[in-house]
Amino acid sequence: MLGRLLAAGTSQYDAGTRRRLRVLNLVSYIIAVATFLYALQYVMIDARHFAPVIYINLALVVVALLVPVMHRVHEIAAGLWLAGCECIALFALTHYLGRDAGIHVQYLVLAATPFVIFGLKRMWLVAVVVLLGLILHVVSWFSYPTKMALLKVDQQTLDLLYVNASITTVLLIAACVYYAYYLGDKAQQEVDRLLHNVLPASIVERLKEHPGEPIANKVDEASVMFIDLVGFTSLAAELGPVRTVEFLGTLFNALDELVSMHGVEKIKTIGDAYMIAAGVPETDADHLSKIARMALAVRACVEQSAACAGASIKCRIGFASGSVMAGVIGTKKFSFDVWGQTVNVASRMESYGKPDAVMVPLDVKEKLQGAFIFEHAGTKQIKGEGEIDCWYLIREKP
Repeated sequence: MLGRLLAAGTSQYDAGTRRRLRVLNLVSYIIAVATFLYALQYVMIDARHFAPVIYINLALVVVALLVPVMHRVHEIAAGLWLAGCECIALFALTHYLGRDAGIHVQYLVLAATPFVIFGLKRMWLVAVVVLLGLILHVVSWFSYPTKMALLKVDQQTLDLLYVNASITTVLLIAACVYYAYYLGDKAQQEVDRLLHNVLPASIVERLKEHPGEPIANKVDEASVMFIDLVGFTSLAAELGPVRTVEFLGTLFNALDELVSMHGVEKIKTIGDAYMIAAGVPETDADHLSKIARMALAVRACVEQSAACAGASIKCRIGFASGSVMAGVIGTKKFSFDVWGQTVNVASRMESYGKPDAVMVPLDVKEKLQGAFIFEHAGTKQIKGEGEIDCWYLIREKP
């Protein structure tokens, strides 16, 4: 319920504006509650004597509760409405009660809230409201000493009113600043979550620390793997767009979990293809073993996903090891990518392999043969590399 109240009247605006208006809603609700309690307090002290003050406070309650409605007029309409009515009401209350009641202290709220409510893009408006609050505060102090007040109030009541005004002022400023920071942190966490979904954690931190600085590294030892679904085009025609997207979503979510489990890095998906790397961006002495175990796990995962979906589909997997270049490509829709001859070899291992198999070049087999079992796949002509002796990764040795 509180969430709905804070979001009232803000749905038509963008995320940044909604955050500002939610803060304004919070301020208006605090003003409504505090002002109603003031009115009740005056009623309990002497309803007839404080009648004008009670009416002003009740009018302010209505003004504050209308703030969500004013959002529908314009994004700054409610802020101007509340600030304008508050300035008039506080001046009138100071006129009735005198400066010793402390009502004018609440003008200090206007030193903080306009920045959050109107945003930094409207600094001219923020400056006007802040200056207006300061001027009214000073004018109220010099214009309405206690002897000039329209209502005669004893010192004990004045002291109580001053304490109440101070508490309300501090509460409004604290709540405004806290909620603004809370919403800002929440938005930043969402941005960080999205960034971590598309970029490695270490790259995200580098982008934060050095924004705009190009990120590109040469990695001497890394592994790159490609996964491609065999017969996916015919399967997509059979399933239709909705079920195809559901199948791919389920499969790729399972592959994402395997990536996290094996400590490797998802690079990207291209249609029904899935690219993985190990040893980038952080070096890893065990990158080749990790990518090999990941390959075997992927094969089993695709089989299980296909069986659950009732689909007849297999995958080709190929990976290679060697030096790569790794970095962030683009400035707007950027992505972390790897490139180089190792990537080219890994891609050819996948495309020249057979369905439901994992193919690797000879150098990978030689590095892993102590821990894994291989089967000879013959030689393949690789563009830019010539003939390469290729092997199928069968399973890990017990």
